[in-house]
Amino acid sequence: MAVLPIRTIPDPVLRQKAKRIRNIDESIQKLIDDMVDTMRAAGGVGLAANQVGVPVRLMIVDVPDEGPVAIINPRLTDMENEGDAEEGCLSVPGYRGELKRYLKATIEGLDRDGKPLRYTAEGYFAQAFQHETDHLNGVLYIDRIDDPARLHRVQPGQEETEAEQPADAPAQAPPA
Repeated sequence: MAVLPIRTIPDPVLRQKAKRIRNIDESIQKLIDDMVDTMRAAGGVGLAANQVGVPVRLMIVDVPDEGPVAIINPRLTDMENEGDAEEGCLSVPGYRGELKRYLKATIEGLDRDGKPLRYTAEGYFAQAFQHETDHLNGVLYIDRIDDPARLHRVQPGQEETEAEQPADAPAQAPPA
């Protein structure tokens, strides 16, 4: 297992729509393990494969009471109650922004063994699922900010300790 470099803007891989995974082979299993290590090393709670330079539909999300979960070929289904959110991103260092996200979301896909999985999340984890799915579609959170005044510079390192946290989250909460 290895910690992979996290791609940052303007790297073109972040703007690519990720390809569907058709075969969960050893290379995908290794990528999952490396992404978990990378997410943990960065202090994150989520990571999309294209953030480490591999444009395939794979995300890792640190699910409460369960730990890191790989979601292969994820798709968001039921989304409800749009609200305000604050996000940052390891691929957009030095910034945080305010945008709209759904407060409740269901995500479906496959686990690392190819078995169907489904999570329904509210609040912060619904936001994380949306953020990582956006990455797989070549969309960054900054693309969803409707007013430039809602994007803020942060102190160096702050995005690494606070990114993607709701306003009432602890100051040292991890990014995705």
